[in-house]
Amino acid sequence: MANYKYAATTVLAASLLVSACGNAPSKATRVAFDGIFFRANAKHVNKKAAPTEFTVTVNGVSQSLDGAREAGRYEGTKFCIENFGSSRIAWKVGPDTEPQKLRIENDKLNFAGSCQRP
Repeated sequence: MANYKYAATTVLAASLLVSACGNAPSKATRVAFDGIFFRANAKHVNKKAAPTEFTVTVNGVSQSLDGAREAGRYEGTKFCIENFGSSRIAWKVGPDTEPQKLRIENDKLNFAGSCQRP
């Protein structure tokens, strides 16, 4: 009986480890901007009230403002394609915003936009 519990625990642990592998982007799928890999994410502002509205946060903007802007554009475009099937975005504050009007705080660049439906 002890061997059965050990085997079941081992199989469960191995399954959890393998399933977690799909959560992190592999080096092959990561994209560099201005030679730098930025950590960026896009998320809904309020999925129920305004499903097309989103924000993008790009970490490490001090490494390269131009690279961070393009990483934000990429993340926003990816978000809109995945959620609405279109790459069209109406940016409130985005990659083409004048540098003095960008939202930068704690080495993070923040964009806001709205996905445009096809």
